Amino acid sequence: MKNKINKAVIICRVSSKEQEDTGYSLDAQEKLLQTYADERNINVIRVYKISESASGKMVRKKFYEILQYIKKNNANLILAEKIDRLTRNLKDASIINDWVQEDKNNEVHFVKENFIVSQNTKAHENLVWDMKVAIARFYTNNLSEEVKKGQKEKISQGWLPTKPPLGYETVGEKGHKVHIIDKERAPYIKKMFELYSSGNYSTHMMVELMYKEGLRNRSGKKVGKSRMYDLLSDPFYCGKIKWKEQIFNGKQEPIITKDLYDLVQEKLNRKFKSPQYQKHNPVFKAKMECDECKGTVTWETHKGHWYGHCNHYKTCSQKVWKRQEDVEKILFPLFDNVAPRTNKVLKVLEKALKENHEDEIKYNDNVLSGINKKIETAQRRIEAIYEDKIDGKISPEFYNRKLAEYTKEKEDAMESLKKLNEGNTKYYEAGFAIHELASRASEIYKSPKATVEDKRLLLSKIFSNLSLNADEIKPNYTLAFEFLNKWVPVLNNNFEPEKDVANKGKESTFVLPRPTLLPG
Repeated sequence: MKNKINKAVIICRVSSKEQEDTGYSLDAQEKLLQTYADERNINVIRVYKISESASGKMVRKKFYEILQYIKKNNANLILAEKIDRLTRNLKDASIINDWVQEDKNNEVHFVKENFIVSQNTKAHENLVWDMKVAIARFYTNNLSEEVKKGQKEKISQGWLPTKPPLGYETVGEKGHKVHIIDKERAPYIKKMFELYSSGNYSTHMMVELMYKEGLRNRSGKKVGKSRMYDLLSDPFYCGKIKWKEQIFNGKQEPIITKDLYDLVQEKLNRKFKSPQYQKHNPVFKAKMECDECKGTVTWETHKGHWYGHCNHYKTCSQKVWKRQEDVEKILFPLFDNVAPRTNKVLKVLEKALKENHEDEIKYNDNVLSGINKKIETAQRRIEAIYEDKIDGKISPEFYNRKLAEYTKEKEDAMESLKKLNEGNTKYYEAGFAIHELASRASEIYKSPKATVEDKRLLLSKIFSNLSLNADEIKPNYTLAFEFLNKWVPVLNNNFEPEKDVANKGKESTFVLPRPTLLPG
């Protein structure tokens, strides 16, 4: 070895976890190359370790960083285990070759292959170099094809071919790995979706809130804002798999319902309806719109009080600034309107809802069975024509026409299923409203212990939206509270306290009309 070649960089590289487990580990490569350098009195100034579990873009970026370091520090020797450890494409090989030609002292040593690339390399050795680069390139392309084939097969089996999102963990051996719920993090994921669905939080606010609740990423750190958005957007949590911008059915156990996922997507993608992050949020931020131009009412603080007004994003004549306390004075009577005054009123509501729900459950069971049969039939037809296409039994034109037809049948059935689930959800919402909110709404809101977020959550359960027009506030109840607003005043009137005392012990003859909660 010539004394003038005295500064070297070692490059170690693995393609996969499997290579590390079969003797190609980064440490094993470093040991081999360092021994080679020591035996020849070569001064190693830097060791680079590259794992291709990173993206190809990141690997290529690292490759260019190494070359810049070599030039900056006047190193003239690169040590690598084999040609495919250094480069696997013609472009990188060309760059290496250009570097070698820049200085007669620049050399690349491939230790295991006992091969050196320099300006003195013979023609037939250069041919070997070119051939080995081409073979390495073929290996990379072939590996990529095999990976894509494996990924496609994995998805067809209903499993995600990569690491699942937070809230799930991977178990099983290679080729048989599946995803199961991470019992430690899954409750936080479910709560994350439920809180965001209320419309009270921005993704920035969710980052801080869920961190306080105890949610951590796999590194034990806070989930960032962009990652929070990705998690809330991921259909994996409701049993789907998103891959290459397509949605597939997954076999993993869902953490949330499809209804909750869809509700979060509406909130996630709407404009000006999710409150932006601030240290102090007014109670009605993103809860009220201008009745004239439909723009979101802006809230500002003056002398310790919050005032809401139209910001005139569109042409609008509204000029009134409404104080938060004045809005609350208007809303308190509305809370009282839906509050059952006696236990008898509460029991009548519960009984009517329960009996009606029992009828709907029987009806829904029959409808559900029919819908599921339609979905299964459409799926079987899709799979059958796909097999016929593969076997060449039908033309591509016929396949495309029937695929569109069967897919439409399946989508229609899925939409019917969604509406059926929505109907059931409305009953549960009404039940929750009766038991947890209606009789205590005013108490909860006025409680000195109630935080701004408590009040905002209560408002989201009671009002679908509030609108400001001049000095007037127009509230719209949610479906559950609209039901209560319709019947509670009637019941309260029929079961006034004095009448209740007079009729004590008597069975009520009052019949609550059938509540209309389901569409159609």
